[in-house]
Amino acid sequence: MYQLTISYPESLLDVIGSSQAQFEQEAKWAMAIKLFEMKRLSSGMAADLIGVDRVTFLLKLADYRIPMIDLTETELLSDLANT
Repeated sequence: MYQLTISYPESLLDVIGSSQAQFEQEAKWAMAIKLFEMKRLSSGMAADLIGVDRVTFLLKLADYRIPMIDLTETELLSDLANT
């Protein structure tokens, strides 16, 4: 398994009012959610990246104002016609 290491100044924690553990967990969520939003990761893969189940990941999207489903009207109508 690969590991990503990001350096940040200690003063950042004071600026954002967060502990190291809280900040690092929030950074993981933000990265996974952004990759999902960019359609680089599925919701399941993003959830695995963070270490939570898919439902928990999908529910957390609302905190970041990211829709669970991002389909155009045409795509949605096509999906509905195929069910």
